[in-house]
Amino acid sequence: MNIDELKNAWNEDDIFEETPEISIEQKNKINLPLEKMRKNMRMEFLSTIGIFIFGFMVVWIPIPEAPFKFKFYITILLASMAIVTFFFFSKFFKLYKEMGSPMLKTYDSLKDLLYQLNLNKQYYVSFYLSFVPFLVCELIIVIECIPYPQPLSDMQIATTLIGSVSVGLFMLYLVGNWWFKYFYGKHITKIENLLKELNQ
Repeated sequence: MNIDELKNAWNEDDIFEETPEISIEQKNKINLPLEKMRKNMRMEFLSTIGIFIFGFMVVWIPIPEAPFKFKFYITILLASMAIVTFFFFSKFFKLYKEMGSPMLKTYDSLKDLLYQLNLNKQYYVSFYLSFVPFLVCELIIVIECIPYPQPLSDMQIATTLIGSVSVGLFMLYLVGNWWFKYFYGKHITKIENLLKELNQ
């Protein structure tokens, strides 16, 4: 057998080599956590839309004490938050479609899905941390637009902003991690365990 024949034989082996198939029982084990994650994603998307609609309605309820400038600034802030939110949800929607894909038949496709799930965890934490600038803007609007019996000193404004941003950043990070772990993390762990079983 010459070199060309050896190369052809090698290439044919590569073509026909396939990753191991996942059995029906294992597919059922995968489908349950995936469907629960998809259900949580749907719930989260719909509730987020509801929160934004409620937020816009609350801002424009006729309250004589609230100046127009305050309402306008808050509306712009909410619109900016909605744009950022739906940017991240477009990333989550891509994952949502992949989790419903019928192509999850091999070990490699499941491994790729697990990678996407872990990548989306980073998106998720980034999504929560992206609200820090909005928190700062909201505080500035409240300080500047709401009348106080006595004007706030420069030191009071600085300590209020720095303290609120520090606490807000910490809380957003904690809430983002907890939320992801509660709604998605335990299901991802089940898929990781199944991958370990398949790898043995």
